[in-house]
Amino acid sequence: MKEISRYYTLSVKDSADKIKFAKMPTMKGLFYTLTLLFSMTLISNETRAAIQINYEVSFPEAQAHYIDVQMNVAGISKDYLDIKMPVWAPGSYLVREFAKNVEGFSVKGTNNAPLEFQKTNKNTWRITTRKSNNISVSYRVYAFELSVRTSFVDASHAFLSTSGIFMYIDNLINIPASITIEPHNNWKTISTGLEPVRGKKNTYYAPNFDILYDSPIEVGNQEVFEFNASGVKHQVAMYGGGNYDKVRLSADMTKIIEAETSIFGENPNKRYVFIVHNTLNGGGGLEHLNSTVLGAKRNAYSDENSYTGFLGLVAHEYFHLWNVKRLRPIALGPFNYDTENYTNSLWIAEGFTAYYDNLTLRRTGVFSPEKYLEVISADINTVENQPGNKFQPVSEASFDAWIKYYRPHENSRNSTISYYDKGSLLGMIIDLEILGATKGRKGLDDVMKAMYDEYYKKQKRGYTDAEFRTMAEKFAGKSLEKIYTDYVNGTQPISYNNYLGHAGIYLSKESRCDVPMLGIGSALRDGKLIITSVARNSSAWNDGLNVNDELIAIDNNRISTGADQGKSDLDRIITSRKVGDKIKVLISRDGIIQTLEVTLTGNPYARFKLELDKNATTEQLAVRKRWLNL
Repeated sequence: MKEISRYYTLSVKDSADKIKFAKMPTMKGLFYTLTLLFSMTLISNETRAAIQINYEVSFPEAQAHYIDVQMNVAGISKDYLDIKMPVWAPGSYLVREFAKNVEGFSVKGTNNAPLEFQKTNKNTWRITTRKSNNISVSYRVYAFELSVRTSFVDASHAFLSTSGIFMYIDNLINIPASITIEPHNNWKTISTGLEPVRGKKNTYYAPNFDILYDSPIEVGNQEVFEFNASGVKHQVAMYGGGNYDKVRLSADMTKIIEAETSIFGENPNKRYVFIVHNTLNGGGGLEHLNSTVLGAKRNAYSDENSYTGFLGLVAHEYFHLWNVKRLRPIALGPFNYDTENYTNSLWIAEGFTAYYDNLTLRRTGVFSPEKYLEVISADINTVENQPGNKFQPVSEASFDAWIKYYRPHENSRNSTISYYDKGSLLGMIIDLEILGATKGRKGLDDVMKAMYDEYYKKQKRGYTDAEFRTMAEKFAGKSLEKIYTDYVNGTQPISYNNYLGHAGIYLSKESRCDVPMLGIGSALRDGKLIITSVARNSSAWNDGLNVNDELIAIDNNRISTGADQGKSDLDRIITSRKVGDKIKVLISRDGIIQTLEVTLTGNPYARFKLELDKNATTEQLAVRKRWLNL
């Protein structure tokens, strides 16, 4: 045996302290150190096992949007405790500062004696324990933002997005907790992926805080229906009513679940919960380990396009059960709940999921082959006609999600690209490249399953960017250097036909550069037509029209300020001109009237359409058959 090193520096982290051992002799010292390390680990585990945390949640002022939380901690023996509130919700990459909603923080120790505390930073309260072994922390959370990622309560129901409700003890993320819920007034139903505690009414168990923060809770009188799919019991909790058909939904959701499960060869859950908020204009979704939260329009289920959109949302969030919640970029777990968790791979985590949600609708027959190609064409139109696609690589968009994707402004289209939209297209071209290289025998399905088996099941960790690429190249049997250099880490235009050609499909492009375009977005505000966006390199961009300018007239023609007439007037005036014409635009900027001369440029936005090659070869038809599930 070779001598590894002369000296070692090891660190042991227990519930609060780090102890460092330095300069231990190689063999004997290492044995001593490891023995001590093992002993201290046992002590640490015993300490953790002795600690008990129970939350009591109630809603005495539900109508005023408050959630009351009491955190009871037993078996702790430290001079002080740091109690923290997460700053973000996993799956939604934005620091939301949940501590901003906390009020009335107070602490009691043994015999209900008040304990002193001090807020040491934005989301940390330091409690002086005075050797109390039992501590009760009380606080209220204001919850009045109904979305899939934030908490909401009113007289009709409560939705707990748990990372914004439950505080944790610093460095004790890995200990279990129980949650007892006292429903408000006549609320009778609780829906959550957490397991109930036997013999304790309305009490649920979380083995650690990562599980707790990944388990939203719906409390109220939601309608719940159930079905079995892929050997798993599924519950659908419908809040807000709606014109949904339970039988049809159960059948269609079953098809989606079974199609996605077949990719990975197993469904890792015993029970799965869909929490659906049916509201006037609901939408969006957020994935969790064994549940999801979806938003829907309560009376849109009878509209086929809306219904299909809801099924696409189901397919997207359910695919996350594997991709993200288990097969994940290495940065996305275990989480640091205090700050951003950066990764360059959201184009895989979210983008590939977006690719598979539409592909799943094709595989289950919701989309015909023709409809599926229309959807892909629309995705290409979205990406290729966004100016930011030429300026921000999708890997950078992934990394900057925390500061850009969730905080769009008037110039975002000019400077950014969505890792959902472009990531979906990259999933498509990688899939087609593998299908083409293997004559339809292997595809992206095989990559996803192999990654799931290797990194989630075998190595029990996340993957690096390089590891994902290596696996994809293994199945392709070739380098994917161009895709990664030009399209993932660069902003070169995607050569779609190079990849679509494997399936005997080609992309046609209709140019509109002979059509004049001003290049602005506008909206009526208080009877004024206001510029809301300016497209990069457009007429307006080049000649100085600004967001927030009020449009008054063009070439002495007053622009109407009627409901939709303003935009109609603007369109009529511009389309009556030619590319290269100069127009005089009268505006009010910050209350000052001025005239700008603008030279009209052509419309840079093209129209893209996928079409089948009627002369496709046998090999191309084989790939097409596999890709389009023909």
